[in-house]
Amino acid sequence: MPIPTQTQNTLLARLPAVTLGRLLPQLKLVALPVRQTIYEAGAAIDAVYFPETCMLSMVVNLEEGMQVEVGMIGKEGLAGGGVVRGASSSFNECMVQIPGTALRMDATAFQKAAEADPDLLSLVLRHGEAYGAQVAQTAACNGRHDLEQRLARWLLMAHDRVGTDEMLLSQEFLSTMLGVHRPSVTVTARILQRAGLIRHGGGRVTVLDRAGLEASACECYRVAQRRAELLMGPDLLVKA
Repeated sequence: MPIPTQTQNTLLARLPAVTLGRLLPQLKLVALPVRQTIYEAGAAIDAVYFPETCMLSMVVNLEEGMQVEVGMIGKEGLAGGGVVRGASSSFNECMVQIPGTALRMDATAFQKAAEADPDLLSLVLRHGEAYGAQVAQTAACNGRHDLEQRLARWLLMAHDRVGTDEMLLSQEFLSTMLGVHRPSVTVTARILQRAGLIRHGGGRVTVLDRAGLEASACECYRVAQRRAELLMGPDLLVKA
């Protein structure tokens, strides 16, 4: 794909024009299919990714074979930003949750660019803090809130990060991300569908009533969102 001249990634779009102008020639637009692994757990971070239309999930692989999502990254952020803090490998597996495009940059080149530009470094560090808050809130949510609230929260977060009402999401994938059995997700998705909040079928979820979905979610969605907006600005998560 050609070198981009602009970006849909809202983190990159926040950079001063001079900084963004220096980065764009080093970014490559790549298409990422669903379930593609970006980083294996423990593997070297060889590139950073700025999602444009895709969404990435950070997942923990448990010894009994289960996978549980601990965080998600869409057009508001980047994956692999830990290289600016000296992290040469990924702690979790990073996989493509919703297919689409992303901007890819060599990790070493990105690290050098961040070291040379205070604006870029500051933005990446603040994103890391916001992402850490998301992970912490997700842990609390998974431990204390019911599945209907958790599913509503998850769909809101995905809706923010992809920017479209219709998302390619199977029940199997949702159950993996939420760490529950598929029948539980099926029952819960039907509750939200009967309430007119979503339409779910054929491996797709369509958000029909954003306000209603927010009312069904627990406070964890708003808590993590407020933290991100405090650190990154009020327009970081641009809703569809």
